[in-house]
Amino acid sequence: MDLIQSILMGIVQGLSEFLPISSSAHLVFTSNFYKVFKGIEIAQESNQEVFLDIMLHLGTLIAVLIFFRKEIREILKALYVGLKTRDYSTHDFKIGVYIALGTVITVLIAYPLNEVAGFLVFKPAIVGALLVFTGALLLFSESWAKKHPDKKEITLKTSIMIAIAQGLAALPGFSRSGLTIATGLLNGSDRTTAARYSFLLSIPIILGASMVYPLVKLDLHEVLGYNWTAIIAGTIVSGIVGYLCIKYFLKFVSRFSLAVFGYYCLIMGIVTAIFFWGR
Repeated sequence: MDLIQSILMGIVQGLSEFLPISSSAHLVFTSNFYKVFKGIEIAQESNQEVFLDIMLHLGTLIAVLIFFRKEIREILKALYVGLKTRDYSTHDFKIGVYIALGTVITVLIAYPLNEVAGFLVFKPAIVGALLVFTGALLLFSESWAKKHPDKKEITLKTSIMIAIAQGLAALPGFSRSGLTIATGLLNGSDRTTAARYSFLLSIPIILGASMVYPLVKLDLHEVLGYNWTAIIAGTIVSGIVGYLCIKYFLKFVSRFSLAVFGYYCLIMGIVTAIFFWGR
């Protein structure tokens, strides 16, 4: 892994973590396209690359924490006050409970898929096919939302459905934000509400993946020998690009359809599946 690869993947992670185009798929695509370009065997993946992936997610986690710092503070305050006074009726308290419940559901679904997800890292053609599904779902959800214009806040039922979608997004190609926002639309929420909730729901999962996995899986002595210049550069780029992406994506979804991302996923998925077919 070199500095150029790290910065490139930082840009890709920052953009694709919050856009409904699957960050895991694009990291797989970027890494494998880079390997093909450099003449490296696709089946090779070092622990350093795994660690870089974790650090890139940490960069986008910091971005979402900074951007939603006010909402996070209000939710935590509402949870504290609600548990203290036994008043569970406030909107922020309910959102906090939904996020906690959604995180548990996500883990229960995503954990058994970890082995499959690890296998798919070396099967970019299959990841491309799953990205096609993401694109089709985005287009269908937008069509559904136009025919059912009644909009509502996140409910318990909607939060459970979104959590299931987030769990399935453990598989590269299934966009986390794409599946969760589309699920919100299919359950009556507007794009902005669904997107903001999707980003808030991602915080515990990204935090767990960024903090727990290194403590359990990685060899500290080995980590100290990694190319930290490249890793830090990629992490910083991921965080900056991620923050800007959240800011402008929320403005975009408040005015425009997600169909453009649906078509992008269809095209990117088909092209990638064809390019890597048989490799």
